[in-house]
Amino acid sequence: MKHLRHLEHIHLIPSLLRWLVLASLVAVLAGTASAFFLFALDWATRTREAHRWLVWGLPIAGFCVGWVYLKLGREVEAGNNLLIDEIHDPKRVVPLRMAPLILGATVVSHLFGASVGREGTAVQMGGALADQLTDRFKLRDEDRRLMLMAGISAGFASVFGTPLAGAVFGLEVLVIGSLRYDALWPCLVAAVVADQVTTAWGAHHTHYAVGALPPISAWPLLAVVLAGMLFGLVAMLFATVTHAGQAFMRQRLAYAPLRPLVGGVVLALIIWGLDAWRFAGLGIPVIQEAFQQPLPATDFAAKLALTAGSLASGFKGGEVTPLFFIGATLGNALAPLLQLPFPMLAGLGFVAVFAGASNTPMACTLMAIELFGAEIGVYAALACGVSYLCSGHTGIYKSQRVGLAKHPELPSGVKLGEVPSLRQRAAQEASAAQRAHPGQE
Repeated sequence: MKHLRHLEHIHLIPSLLRWLVLASLVAVLAGTASAFFLFALDWATRTREAHRWLVWGLPIAGFCVGWVYLKLGREVEAGNNLLIDEIHDPKRVVPLRMAPLILGATVVSHLFGASVGREGTAVQMGGALADQLTDRFKLRDEDRRLMLMAGISAGFASVFGTPLAGAVFGLEVLVIGSLRYDALWPCLVAAVVADQVTTAWGAHHTHYAVGALPPISAWPLLAVVLAGMLFGLVAMLFATVTHAGQAFMRQRLAYAPLRPLVGGVVLALIIWGLDAWRFAGLGIPVIQEAFQQPLPATDFAAKLALTAGSLASGFKGGEVTPLFFIGATLGNALAPLLQLPFPMLAGLGFVAVFAGASNTPMACTLMAIELFGAEIGVYAALACGVSYLCSGHTGIYKSQRVGLAKHPELPSGVKLGEVPSLRQRAAQEASAAQRAHPGQE
């Protein structure tokens, strides 16, 4: 038996070395792309703030992006959901054009003032670049799955500067209630190396400070649980409103480029007419303010509405940084009610709303520890865990599969986007049964 154990370790070495090389290649590609993207995003933000009249170009910019995707990007328009589908059911290599299309579209969205994020762009670039190695190295379907997961982890880690969270995000985002441990080594290598590559290129990440935390005791723990419930409900609201808005726009405007054109007119009028510049783009200055001083209690709702409107209209980018904004400002508003420091609740909201919207509580807990320090770990785990449960079977990624359902009545294996139709069908069947047997409870 001892001899067999030694052989097992020896047989693992080639696999470890192989994935060290492959995941590092993915990381170099994704980290370099993220660095370029962060520089471009910084330029777009500074240019927009210096020339605010650019917001009136948002409708035309949206139409152009919509037209380009209609002509060249139909195969990749599903974005993150396409990557998740390809991991679950590999069919064909993700077209390389996904990377430049989403990069250009996101920079344009930010240049003209759309309220979108950046995570979607980094993840899509990482996944698309990673998949280009599939044919070059003649990878099997199972290996291709691991490469795509490594690309997701590399993109996430490099754009936020959180390698541990990035590694676990790639394992956790695919299936609700389950982790893919077979991809642990590739995702970990890709996340750590990609973060180092982005840093080596000179790209920097925003730092936040939660300050002194209260000692762990009954009231702070209970208050964090209550806050986590609200964070989860707001995450559910964001996902529901965004998906409903997208469906509404598709029904009303069949020609895709018209959606960002019409949506861009409305967004430009709101931003200019209501002086809502703090809600345009990423909104990082407002996130920083949430850690430093009390803010208006309506900030989170305004950002939620503008981001849902931007994404529903077809502007590209992502949801995560806006979710950070929503969570941080919501936590800031809740702090006086729960008698906790507002920097602490801003930090917890920052990660917990995202945890509920993405169904990735473990990755978000690690993100809190990486961003704010290990002392926040217990509070972050509580907030993210409760938010995850209270967001229900909703989420920003409709291609996520339900592994271990949050509620026992939902079958496993279905896509998150299929849950509403399943609920509707169940309600119809229950109603039909009620009519057939009106006397039965």
